[in-house]
Amino acid sequence: MSARNPRPSGPLPPHREHTPGTANPLRRPSDRFECWFGYFLLLVLTLGLPAVALSAGQTAYQSGMRTVQTQSAERQQVNASVESVTENIGATAKEQARIRWADDDGTVRTGSTPVKPDTREGATVQVWVTRDGDVTGPPMTKDQAVTTGWFAGGAAAVGVVSAVYVARVGVRHTLDRRRYAQWDAEWERVEPLWAGRFPR
Repeated sequence: MSARNPRPSGPLPPHREHTPGTANPLRRPSDRFECWFGYFLLLVLTLGLPAVALSAGQTAYQSGMRTVQTQSAERQQVNASVESVTENIGATAKEQARIRWADDDGTVRTGSTPVKPDTREGATVQVWVTRDGDVTGPPMTKDQAVTTGWFAGGAAAVGVVSAVYVARVGVRHTLDRRRYAQWDAEWERVEPLWAGRFPR
């Protein structure tokens, strides 16, 4: 060893390393609370998000399938004859036409439905009607029910993520305000003593 760096005599001081399981004396109670709250939010995302999204999607899908079954049983498609085109809704939109059709029992019914702009009187169009003879739209399909389920599940997932984010930001903001207030109070006590050590 050189003279510049002599080897120290005697035993070396014990070397302490901070391990994850030991307490950090610099950590405040608010820091520990924020850490555990972050773990809780992570648990909510890990377990709650899939559960909520799956539940919402499954509920919306089952509701959609009940609608599919109900509308399929109550609606039927019939061939109707165009009696007259009564109104032009728009240049590129469909026209409103007066139509007539016969039920399965032979009852003649009339109604109105949108048709293509080039539809002429006497033409045959297919329309959906209810058991009461009212013109309606086509029944909901299974694909639409599946889409509704996916949309509901995705919306629920976005809601959970948004709630977790708002909770994280809100707690962090509240803790920071308390920390700043605590720092200000401590500085008001320490600053006079600190400033007195340096005469002006």
